[in-house]
Amino acid sequence: MTDNPTIPEDEMLNGEPSALEQTEKQRDEYLSLLRQVRADFENAHQRNRREREQEQKFRSERLALDLLPVIDNLERALSVAKEAGDENPLAQGVALVHAQLIDALKRHGIVALDVLGKSFDPNVHQALMQQPAPEREPGSVLQVLEPGYTIHDRVLRPAKVIIAAS
Repeated sequence: MTDNPTIPEDEMLNGEPSALEQTEKQRDEYLSLLRQVRADFENAHQRNRREREQEQKFRSERLALDLLPVIDNLERALSVAKEAGDENPLAQGVALVHAQLIDALKRHGIVALDVLGKSFDPNVHQALMQQPAPEREPGSVLQVLEPGYTIHDRVLRPAKVIIAAS
């Protein structure tokens, strides 16, 4: 009788496992390695798919960042025309171009933040100053100096705001 109880004596050759047992052990190691490689491959495939989806979803981000100053200038032009009471065709044309640009951005998931009167949130607001406002709740947005935008619920540009002081 030998010291190894798992291997019968007739399968031992000079105290070594038989060729069959060595082959089975090697097979089990290869199967384990194959399963691990397969799992790694499937994980890499899923990660690659998620990255492609994210890239597709946010592909308009850089273009939008370049267009936001254009939108800001169109809004300034419309504001000046409105203050002057100017309803000429040029002002109407600027308003139409502005609306088309906003609609095009919306189709790509880019929308302006609605922040006026809401509580200050450093994730979506950039406070430029505080003003006393006894009629308003402290920390609420009093005025939007530059609108903020999101792309698919991710902040593209925070809104620059004035908040009510306590």
